[in-house]
Amino acid sequence: LAQQQALNAELRKHILLLEEQLRLARLRKFGARSEKLPFQDELFDEAELEVSLEDVEQALAEAEAEPKKPRKRRTKADGFDENLPRIQVRLTLDEDEKAGANKTFFSKVKEELDIVPAQARVIEYWQEKAVFEQEDGTQQLACAARPVHPLGKCLASVRLLAWILVAKYADALPLYRLEGILKRHGGQISRTTMANWIIRLDDVFKPLINLLREQQLDGDYLQADETRLQVLKETGKAAQSDKWMWVIRGGPPDQPVVLYHYDPSRSEEVPLRLLDGFEGVLQTDGYAGYNRVCRENGLTRIGCWDHARRKFVEASKAAPVKKKGTKVSKADVAIGKI
Repeated sequence: LAQQQALNAELRKHILLLEEQLRLARLRKFGARSEKLPFQDELFDEAELEVSLEDVEQALAEAEAEPKKPRKRRTKADGFDENLPRIQVRLTLDEDEKAGANKTFFSKVKEELDIVPAQARVIEYWQEKAVFEQEDGTQQLACAARPVHPLGKCLASVRLLAWILVAKYADALPLYRLEGILKRHGGQISRTTMANWIIRLDDVFKPLINLLREQQLDGDYLQADETRLQVLKETGKAAQSDKWMWVIRGGPPDQPVVLYHYDPSRSEEVPLRLLDGFEGVLQTDGYAGYNRVCRENGLTRIGCWDHARRKFVEASKAAPVKKKGTKVSKADVAIGKI
């Protein structure tokens, strides 16, 4: 009888485990796999979401405040940068409206944030040239110096190049959209031309990239990760094969640096090259490709909370539905602490 009871207990544990695995499998197949917050699916309702969040914050502030001392609600107008240029618009009274007044004065009644839309223009460089007669009867020509351009003979001004880089890499606008924006403003620049400018700027920015890398390696704490991406034309590799973008973040605490490095390989040689000369703490996931650089450089390796949290999220999703009033699961407690 004792043997049968022990066997039944083991079978019950096995059934519960299988039920959890089944629930998790169903969630992976039919449910959302993302671990993001639920409201992040409503990014297209950003305006409505911001208003609702503001109402929640206001309600919480009023609940925490004492009844006799209600808190002043902060307005969206607070916080304009003091370094922004300011234009004063003076609203004046006409002569009939101020006839007989002892004096008049102005008082500021409101502020508005304004923006000047982008404008396309053409800069024409006219070079002054001087002709000098030489003693032998020949002529010598002297020309005014032209400003140095990072790409030499190029149709784009330095401002346009900076605008393209910021729009593409900071605002995530693809080149075909930038092509449409410029066309709307009267500038006919193809996306292929802009792509060539970006590629040529690689040599221009190499000294800056090298300086950023030195700044990064001078710190004592770095984070590293690698993600797969598809590259259509890579020598010796099919278009469908995995290539890798390595990212390293860190450096001095007040001046963190984020650098991306493309490499078709995910081998341990890549972090060994990228982290050459670094000494300190390296935070990564559990990929074994970082083992060698940590061993040879004497790095202290620490794990990633996000990967640990993922297992608790899966355990929470796979757990049976709790009835109202029951205790939360251990997985939920762990997620809350993380």
